[in-house]
Amino acid sequence: MNLPTPMPTPVAPTVALVTDAASPVGRAVALALAQRGWHLALHYQDDSTAPALSALVQECQALGTQAVAIQCGLTEETEINTLLPRAMQQLGGLGYISCIVNNASHMEHDNPASFSSASLERHMQNNLAAPILLAQALYAATLKNEGAQAVVINVLDQKLFNPQPDFLSYTLSKAALHSATALLAQAYAPQLRVAGVAPSLTMPLTTNGQQPRLPATLEDIAATVCFIASSSAITGSTLVVDGGQHLYPDPRDQGAAHGKSSHPH
Repeated sequence: MNLPTPMPTPVAPTVALVTDAASPVGRAVALALAQRGWHLALHYQDDSTAPALSALVQECQALGTQAVAIQCGLTEETEINTLLPRAMQQLGGLGYISCIVNNASHMEHDNPASFSSASLERHMQNNLAAPILLAQALYAATLKNEGAQAVVINVLDQKLFNPQPDFLSYTLSKAALHSATALLAQAYAPQLRVAGVAPSLTMPLTTNGQQPRLPATLEDIAATVCFIASSSAITGSTLVVDGGQHLYPDPRDQGAAHGKSSHPH
């Protein structure tokens, strides 16, 4: 009699890596994970965010978890490949890393008239290549823990479901990451789940001159990330967290219209 192959153990709170943890979404996600018992490796890219990271580390530790700040650039493959091993080294005694939240994002405005290959390359490196490399590293690390399962959560953008030509290179890079989310989920199952969260602006939204609609809050976005992290049946899917913004197409990006980015990375 052939017994069924055991399924990997679902993710339980252990250690999570959050990229660009000093950003509004990153900070909210880090605190929400800490409240749920996760230990945290909090990533930042440059010294300008170091003070905010230091304060966030202390806030997470006050919630009863261990947290460390790790600086790493996301433009060079060799440097990106050091991030997960360094996080594992600093927090390895607390259990293996079983979650990466790919929140770091490069965003600069362009449109079809101002588009350049250099701009596209910058966006693709930060917003696509870095998340894929981190997923690759987490999958390899998870294979070393027999029967374990881990999860990668890619922070996308509701613009993918409500496209406008503003922020063209950024949108293209997020569209590619959206496709990669499903492809990696297929390739790395069942040891690694890969899913996406597509948030909106957190400012009040208007729809064709109608009453303002309530946007998603940072807490909404963070709660969705935590839900995916703890839900072993979710993989290859993207949850849109935007207060229904994608149901009312706009010809222009509302963030561009307000002089802001399209989501609070």
